[in-house]
Amino acid sequence: MKIILLSVGKTDNKQFAQLLDEYRKRVNFYIPFETQIVPDIKNRKNISEKEQKTLEGNLLFKSLLSTDYVVLLDDKGKQFSSVEFAGYLEKKSHTVPKRLVFMIGGPYGFSQEIYDAANEKISLSKMTYTHQMVRLIFTEQLYRAMTILHNEPYHHE
Repeated sequence: MKIILLSVGKTDNKQFAQLLDEYRKRVNFYIPFETQIVPDIKNRKNISEKEQKTLEGNLLFKSLLSTDYVVLLDDKGKQFSSVEFAGYLEKKSHTVPKRLVFMIGGPYGFSQEIYDAANEKISLSKMTYTHQMVRLIFTEQLYRAMTILHNEPYHHE
């Protein structure tokens, strides 16, 4: 299984980009992991929120394969502790044959078509974070989960 983090818009803060790269490398020690970015929609001021979500959704769909298992990172999704998330990933490693894709939407979330196509939703928090922070928090939690599954001392209970 390979894990993909698919999101809208690039990380423009150098500190976030460096930290993301560090955790991406750490995760890849345990499992194949990559981030994929679809570009922000241009001229957003001239379109409605719904149109923006639809255009972003179309770009996200183009990055998916028909065999992908898609999990939306959404504030209305199921929440896990770090240990529970590790268990979740372990189960997925036995049931997802190719790519487990975690998706971060644009500033207004996901289009209805993306919600309909997704296999499930999980939430990192009930709080709202910037997209750059979500990428970093998710990638750190992915690394933490890998260390939990390998009984390594990174996570403390």
